[in-house]
Amino acid sequence: MIETKEHFSARLKGLGRKHEAMAGGYTTHLRSDGLIVVKPRGARRKRTSPLKAVILAALGFCAFKAYAVQSMGDLVYTDRVAKLEAGTPVERAGAWAMQIDPLTAAMTRAITSLTAS
Repeated sequence: MIETKEHFSARLKGLGRKHEAMAGGYTTHLRSDGLIVVKPRGARRKRTSPLKAVILAALGFCAFKAYAVQSMGDLVYTDRVAKLEAGTPVERAGAWAMQIDPLTAAMTRAITSLTAS
């Protein structure tokens, strides 16, 4: 069998594609005839969706607020938020963001019940 430069280039290109596919991980299988076959794993998503990132950031912020409410107490926390409401526009925006919302209140109750046990 005579191989030409085109055959060699095609084989080399195929090996390059196989190497790229295997770089993401691979699995091995033993066939019934005893041959070990290596196959690339399925493509994985490397990026998370922007919506998921925003939701996780919002949940993290609410968890931070819940911890602050739980550690300071409701009265001290609301007093500090009230002081922010009387400040500059940036402080008022911070006070709006730091208000106790229903999710923060639920997280505070959960943290309190976990620490009480």
